[in-house]
Amino acid sequence: MGKKRISYTAAFKAKVALAALRQEKTLSQLSAQFKVHPIVISRWKSQLLSQAEMVFQDGRAKKKSDDPSVADLYQKIGKLEVENDWLKKKSDEIE
Repeated sequence: MGKKRISYTAAFKAKVALAALRQEKTLSQLSAQFKVHPIVISRWKSQLLSQAEMVFQDGRAKKKSDDPSVADLYQKIGKLEVENDWLKKKSDEIE
């Protein structure tokens, strides 16, 4: 029967990676302290360094580009009102 795979939380991974970044202890010492293999600690550290810029990205810029502008919404409302009026006239002609 094989070993059960352990999954670590993101908070734990961040804690270990930050400890590795501080370089106050060696990887062997960190491995013994957190009971994680040194290669895994190195991998988490490199992931933290490569993705650290995402923490400081401005989320407001994304929201502006994803949301339609007010002018676009007014244009859509106008178009729907014209279509609605046209359909009302056509339905009156049929009856």
